[in-house]
Amino acid sequence: MEITHKITGGIYLVLDPARPLPLLLQKLEAALKGEINVVQIWNNWNADTDKLTLIEAIGSLCRQYNVPLFINEEWQLLTETLYLDGVHFDTIPKGYNLIKETVKRPFMAGITCSGDLDTVAWADENQLDYVSFCAMFPSPSAGSCSIVMPAIVKKAHESTLLPIFVSGGITPQNIIALKEKTPFDGVAVISGILSADDPQQQVQTYKDALSINP
Repeated sequence: MEITHKITGGIYLVLDPARPLPLLLQKLEAALKGEINVVQIWNNWNADTDKLTLIEAIGSLCRQYNVPLFINEEWQLLTETLYLDGVHFDTIPKGYNLIKETVKRPFMAGITCSGDLDTVAWADENQLDYVSFCAMFPSPSAGSCSIVMPAIVKKAHESTLLPIFVSGGITPQNIIALKEKTPFDGVAVISGILSADDPQQQVQTYKDALSINP
């Protein structure tokens, strides 16, 4: 089994699995029609959730649109289902080489850097697929993230060729202002798309903002 996806930037949609599944799938499919680039399942599970069933439902949709699916933190699930293409780490994991040996198949990986350039260096050294900075702006879903200064993202851009995503309170409006301060390749969004009445159109609004040169 080979990795067939390549992450370069764009719109990275983070799904909250605590939401009702039928509504979540409806919103996801609309966003996929808008041509998002990456999907991640956040590890915010209800206690009674059948994780593998939920992953299969989401993964089946993502495959129809050829979009990679990541799991947040719980890399062990990569050993239980092929519907996952990768894992997103919140911090540098212990024993990353052992994780790769345990999974026993190629997978993609990304990591949240917060304001830590050492994490960027680790991601570069271990050939991850992207890095993400959280949070650029205050956001309820990014409550555990400290605010990152644009200057840190700019330094990261100068030190790595890995795609850089920014997240936390990202809106189409502040994307344009943020691009005036630092370059980045994509945005990670939860409620900004999933709470929209028309996720497909909202994805396009985000893409339009990303395409504007400051």
